[in-house]
Amino acid sequence: MKEKEILSQTEIDALLTALSSGKVKVDDLRKSEKKVSYKIYNFRRPDKFSKEQLRTLSTLHDNFARLLSSFLSAYLRFNCNIRVASVEQFTFDDFIRSIPIPTVLNIFSAKPCKGLAIMETNPQFLFPVIDLLFGGSGEMPPQVRNLTEIELSVVRQLNSQILGCLKQAWVDFFNIEPQIEALETNPHLYQVVSPAEIVAVITFTAVVGTNRGLINLCFPYLMLEPVLSQISMYYNFAQTIEVAEEINNIQYWLGEAEVELRVVLGEATIMVKDFLALTKGDVLSLDRKTNQELDLYVGDQLKFKAQAGFLKRNLAVQINALF
Repeated sequence: MKEKEILSQTEIDALLTALSSGKVKVDDLRKSEKKVSYKIYNFRRPDKFSKEQLRTLSTLHDNFARLLSSFLSAYLRFNCNIRVASVEQFTFDDFIRSIPIPTVLNIFSAKPCKGLAIMETNPQFLFPVIDLLFGGSGEMPPQVRNLTEIELSVVRQLNSQILGCLKQAWVDFFNIEPQIEALETNPHLYQVVSPAEIVAVITFTAVVGTNRGLINLCFPYLMLEPVLSQISMYYNFAQTIEVAEEINNIQYWLGEAEVELRVVLGEATIMVKDFLALTKGDVLSLDRKTNQELDLYVGDQLKFKAQAGFLKRNLAVQINALF
């Protein structure tokens, strides 16, 4: 503390006297204290992906989930449903620790993006799929076990097809070539990036019949950084086009709707006995003159003022004003 910030004994005595006499209140002293604003920052888990970028990744991989659902249902001839469960950012170490053992890690490249990414397919998803591919009914085994070499070979081919769906989902804004570089069953044996590196993890729920499993896509920040802005621009532009198309569609179908138009020539009030005595050829005197504008109703709403006349040989009205 600097010397000028230290009160002398005389100043302390004067302050105590002012407090005891009520000239200075404790609340006033507290309000005069400078409040230091701060923001909590976790250096171990810094936020590199913005909320908008995570939402964009979610929208992008919603399309991937739909493509994958269609592909698996046709490929296995069995009902499969894939949906995005969450999109979050973690350190790579946290992601690896969350993966069960055994599992299947598909380490793949996605050129021209630099680096490697991971697609993790857990046993609750894989075993029913393998059972279907081998002619079974898509059941889980009684106990989760390591996959055999034959099963791993089948899984490698299947996952290559899944990455093909990922390429198709990305193709509208960025052309990638996913290719499996390695296949691992123990997540702790393969280090794609440093443990402290931030990664985006897209988690999918995979329902195969009555069995529910998970698929995880893990993209390091350094891999996605060059394309994130391009992804966001694409989806913002696409949303603008979609809104314009929706407006045009609404305007078109509103234009096709049929509405009832009624022109009121005038009104008259008569006695009930005169009304009952009306016959063909009788004339009623209306409350509107021949040169006065008529009321044109759209449905039950008065919308226009019109003038009576003829169009060729047909009775018609000409709209003169908006009511």
